[in-house]
Amino acid sequence: MSIRWGVLGTGGIAHTFVADCMAGGIAFTAVGSRTASRAAAFAAQYGIASAYGSYDELVAASDVDAVYVATPHAMHAEDALRAIAAGKHVLVEKAFTVTAAEASAVVDAARASRVAVMEAMWTRFLPQSARIRALVAEGRIGRPRIVEASHRQVLPTDPRHRLNDPALGGGALLDLGIYPVSFAVDMLGLPTSVRAAGTLSDQGVDTQMAMLLTHEGGAQSLLHCALDLRSPNTASIIGEDGRIDIDSTWYAPTTYRLCDRDGTVIESFDGREDLAGYMHEARAFETIIEDGSLDSPLMPAAQSVAIMGVLDAAREQVGVRYPGHD
Repeated sequence: MSIRWGVLGTGGIAHTFVADCMAGGIAFTAVGSRTASRAAAFAAQYGIASAYGSYDELVAASDVDAVYVATPHAMHAEDALRAIAAGKHVLVEKAFTVTAAEASAVVDAARASRVAVMEAMWTRFLPQSARIRALVAEGRIGRPRIVEASHRQVLPTDPRHRLNDPALGGGALLDLGIYPVSFAVDMLGLPTSVRAAGTLSDQGVDTQMAMLLTHEGGAQSLLHCALDLRSPNTASIIGEDGRIDIDSTWYAPTTYRLCDRDGTVIESFDGREDLAGYMHEARAFETIIEDGSLDSPLMPAAQSVAIMGVLDAAREQVGVRYPGHD
């Protein structure tokens, strides 16, 4: 079975996703934008047969099996529900939605319609992530006790930009913080408690946020995100018998080292030549459609809902509100 993909949205992430996936042999048959001209330009750039000037036309297309939702995350729930209602499988760009309530609505609709839905957290599907997961499961660092991860960038300061608008889910948490939170959950499981502190802009979005998550057995994750700072963006998983250090930029194809308790390097990995990184999540999504499971073991839909609940708890403590979504 060959899955025919449609792309909903033509922003920067859509370009990156399609370029990577086409390098890996993924088939795109249609693209939809809010204007016919943008859809046509995108289709021409990537050799996509059909271009639609509305999202409704895209999801209704008979030559589309799966829809990749690449709109800003404030629109994710609406656009995912649009595609699900049309009977399409849906891969939703991170953050999955803006709130846990929206996430639940999307997952419930997908289950009722018997279609696949998955959050496009590409890091989980990279070959380096599979190896790191295996090292932890094999006990190579002993019992994991701490996860440290940061995601800091300098993003647009224009007050009209979506990243600075609370009504559009602006701030560091949804755009950047979702990565370290999802990573911590992948390594240590869902947290039993969430503590957060942050700084708000004049418009009320979080410019930076620190999170301390406690996990089952007392393990902790120390996480930080910021939209007005640059840093190496590294991560570590520290166990009783060793650690795994993931280099910059840890959430993309990069290098890591497995070290023993004394810091001696036992194993290293270099994934920087993976030039089709987003293709891995697309292939994984195709697999759950083809095998009929409709849910990913690496990024289960229920876990995406739970992670949105973690983000809800963190921003509530910091005082971040998303008008129209809360």
